[in-house]
Formats: sequence, C-alpha cells, structure tokens
Amino acid sequence: MNPSPVPALRTAGRIASELGEPLARVLYILRTRPHIRPSARAGTIRLFDKRAVAMIRHEMNTIAARRLGRQGAVHAE
Repeated sequence: MNPSPVPALRTAGRIASELGEPLARVLYILRTRPHIRPSARAGTIRLFDKRAVAMIRHEMNTIAARRLGRQGAVHAE
C-alpha cells in the first residue's frame, strides 16, 4: 500500500520569498483576485499549491507589463 504523496503547500510568505516579491504585493494579489483560492488551511493560515503560485506569478507579470506599457507610452510621445 503506497501512501499518496503529500502536496507541497506554501504560505503567502513562502510564495513572496520564492517569487522575490514583497509580502504586501502577494497579499494584495490574493485579496483582489477571487479566483486564486487556498488549497488548504491550517487554522487561519491559508496554504496554496503550485497552481496558485503560478497564477500569482502570472498576475504579477500582468501588472508589471501594464506598468511598463504605461511608462513606454509616456516616453514615446
């Protein structure tokens, strides 16, 4: 009988560390994107799987691209 592997779940702080982003930015993404949901909870701590981390990374890249696009438009004029 093989036990199923334990999924590697991460806290918001661990995600921020992995992505090299400030914790406040990760928490902002989690607060404003209802489609990114925790996979589990440990008391009041939310835990996220690899898929959620990928979605957070995507949202941060989208924000960065939007910010660069606005700056590029200002400098192009």
